[in-house]
Amino acid sequence: MILEQFKLTDKVAIVTGASRGLGRGIALALAEAGADIVGVGISDSSGTAAQVEALGRRYLAVTEDLTDHSCVPRIVEQAKNAFGRIDILVNNAGTIRRNDFVDFTEQDWDAVMDLNLKTLFFLSQAVTKELIKQATGGKIIHIASMLSFQGGIRVASYTSSKSGVKGLTMLMANELAPHGINVNAIAPGYMATDNTEQLRADETRNREILARIPAGRWGLPEDLAGAVVFLASDASAYVSGHTLAVDGGWLAR
Repeated sequence: MILEQFKLTDKVAIVTGASRGLGRGIALALAEAGADIVGVGISDSSGTAAQVEALGRRYLAVTEDLTDHSCVPRIVEQAKNAFGRIDILVNNAGTIRRNDFVDFTEQDWDAVMDLNLKTLFFLSQAVTKELIKQATGGKIIHIASMLSFQGGIRVASYTSSKSGVKGLTMLMANELAPHGINVNAIAPGYMATDNTEQLRADETRNREILARIPAGRWGLPEDLAGAVVFLASDASAYVSGHTLAVDGGWLAR
């Protein structure tokens, strides 16, 4: 049965930035499909934990500052100690800084690149080593962006980091396929999250953005549920190196 291939029963998934927004939606989708969740970040994720546990799955909160990649070994060790294995990694945590290109600072460049790309790289590397040791394959999913495909304005480091995520997704897919590890990315469209609060509060920009989205609305965290479960499951066994847009039709416009 095809629906059996979407089940994640007793899989263990690490989700960064799981306390709210897209990360919480992703964690809940994976849990509903049967996975236990390791939620990583500095924010209180007790709300996510309660919802995951209400679905009958286990939740481990790992409190680490993902802006410093030295936390990576501790994340992997805590996940292994709690659940004995790792099957899925979703690199969701990210940040954004806005300024004109000519005024963009080194601080704003580094703050975004360190979290969105550097820690993503080294956490993926550490989890990959565990997946290879386990010899059972695995799934790695990065959260990319519309700005993996487009330039945007006033977000130089964000565009650079998300373009890097798309490229890294392809490289990892090429190198890790022999180990049975699928690597893909999801590029959310304009989503109603903390990162877009400034845009949604700007009446002119909000109106311009909505006018271009064929679906006529901002995306919600639950709009990623189907995509993330698909890419985390056996249903996507022959999908790798792809960045899947979940954008209400934005790129098609």
